[in-house]
Amino acid sequence: MFEELRADLLGGLMEPGQRLKLTVLSSRFGVSQSVVREALTRLAEQGLAVSSPQRGFSVRPLSVADLSDLTRVRVQIESLALRQSFELGDLAWETQVLATHHTLQRTPVTRPDGSVHDAWSTAHREFHRALLAGCGSPHLENIATSLRDGAELYRRWSWMLTDDHLRDLAAEHRLLKDLALDRDADRGVEALAEHIERSTRDLIAYATEHGLDSDSPDPVGTGPVARHGRPREEPGSPSSA
Repeated sequence: MFEELRADLLGGLMEPGQRLKLTVLSSRFGVSQSVVREALTRLAEQGLAVSSPQRGFSVRPLSVADLSDLTRVRVQIESLALRQSFELGDLAWETQVLATHHTLQRTPVTRPDGSVHDAWSTAHREFHRALLAGCGSPHLENIATSLRDGAELYRRWSWMLTDDHLRDLAAEHRLLKDLALDRDADRGVEALAEHIERSTRDLIAYATEHGLDSDSPDPVGTGPVARHGRPREEPGSPSSA
């Protein structure tokens, strides 16, 4: 059930901040509440859910302050790691960048229903990890990976709620690959920062316009996350079966 619930969260079937009730999920998946609790704990460890003594588990809220801070730190950390990779990366690093980029380029971004393909997300993660893998510091790599993983749900929301799907992602990744092979650190850092920050700008603009910021005095709930602003059906409704 963990993978199914994780897919629901990443697929936008649950709105930011929505409560995840043990009894409801236990009944839905036909498992004990202890199994549900374990799955939700794992989701919380991945930054997809949060736990509080009063409310139990809930979907991670869409917080503009958190997203802004996360993006700022990601740019700082990944820029440092990328610059070091450009300086220290060897032939094996170049080969890894080329191989992961080829996989990313050949993997479909979306499924027929328009949702992000899990295989593409995996390829995307591996390409960005490869870019930083030449930095010579496992600790720096781990920090960068942890921050990037923490932004995964925000990336999915940006894709579903904004016009992020209209971006030429292939061109952005191709540029990063080419700059890595050219060892152009200054342009590489600039391109990476824009690559990271664009999704954040679009999602913050959408959240502000639609009252989705959990930090605002009176956030407005919109039901299940909408794809490009269109309401999504509740799981189990006739049109989503």
